Amino acid sequence: MSKIAIIGAGAMGGATVEGLIKGEQFKNEDITVADPSEAVIAKFEKTGVSVTTDNRLAAEAADIVCVVVKPWLVERVLKDIKPELNPRKQILIVIAAGVSSAGIKEWLGEQCPSLFLAIPNIAIAEMASMTFIVPVGASEEQVQTVVNMFDEMGTTLITDEQHLAAGTTLASCGIAYAMRYIRAAAEGGVELGFKADDAKRIVMQTMKGAVELLEASGLHPEAAIDLVTTPGGVTIKGLNEMEHAGFTSAVIRGLKAGLK
Repeated sequence: MSKIAIIGAGAMGGATVEGLIKGEQFKNEDITVADPSEAVIAKFEKTGVSVTTDNRLAAEAADIVCVVVKPWLVERVLKDIKPELNPRKQILIVIAAGVSSAGIKEWLGEQCPSLFLAIPNIAIAEMASMTFIVPVGASEEQVQTVVNMFDEMGTTLITDEQHLAAGTTLASCGIAYAMRYIRAAAEGGVELGFKADDAKRIVMQTMKGAVELLEASGLHPEAAIDLVTTPGGVTIKGLNEMEHAGFTSAVIRGLKAGLK
């Protein structure tokens, strides 16, 4: 079984570690978490994974090195672990929005292992991420290894680097947009007379039902909407009010703003 190092265990890195622990691709002792925060290290040490504050030590012992830090820290971290990387044996996965493969190759030079750019979302902690993967000079076997890893923690889509930013705003940022809808609908539920916790639970289950119905039926969302909108009924009245307020336009504008 391969060994994996997660360098950077902040929000996204920590969520990735949680997903790996819940999965079956790696034993806990084959997962190494590297982070400068003693609190973060202490948290994951309790789960049985290996922990360290030394990025180089983590990178040296891993078959898969996963760098999950803020975009402006990627260059510094990669240059720090560069002497420990083995381009013939390792896979490097960089999870950071806006970092290009060209930049990574320039920083690492001949020490750059087979490279993957990946963008999951924080639902990876619950094995429910939508993850975009961009292989860069990797073999088919390596691609399958990385896809299998992320598939266990949700759903993956192999794409090209040109579309990675769009994937980021649609799914990584998009999970926040979905949560904002849940908050708005739950607040509406309170105004309609439900207790706050009940309103949230109702909205969450309704969203879950919508997703499962679309997955099971394969219907286009608009076709599924037609199933519950009767002429002159309350559903179409509610939908039209939302559209008058710019619902669809607001969603699209928000997604496009995430590309800027």
